[in-house]
Amino acid sequence: MGNDIDELKENLTAQKTWIRGLYMLLFALFYGVAKVVLSAVIIFQFVLVLVTGKTNSRLLKLGQSLSTYSYQIMMFLTFNSHYQPYPFGAWPVGQPKLKEAITDESV
Repeated sequence: MGNDIDELKENLTAQKTWIRGLYMLLFALFYGVAKVVLSAVIIFQFVLVLVTGKTNSRLLKLGQSLSTYSYQIMMFLTFNSHYQPYPFGAWPVGQPKLKEAITDESV
């Protein structure tokens, strides 16, 4: 029983977990901004298709990179990845790369 309490204390005071928590709050904010911008891209692209009958290639690329960025953030927030997306990593280009899921219990 005492060992469980020591382990709990160690987990609660682990600095790396609290630092990750701060990054998670920051990325949750970034996700909210990306969601708003992506919604605007979706609406604008739809209106363009209604008016011109064609998609805008720049909006396609922006939509793809924002979608990939959102995916990277969600992977980080759900502890499926240790990779920290932009601005700590590179801005995504193209579709997300499938990476092996985290198999260890550490954060």
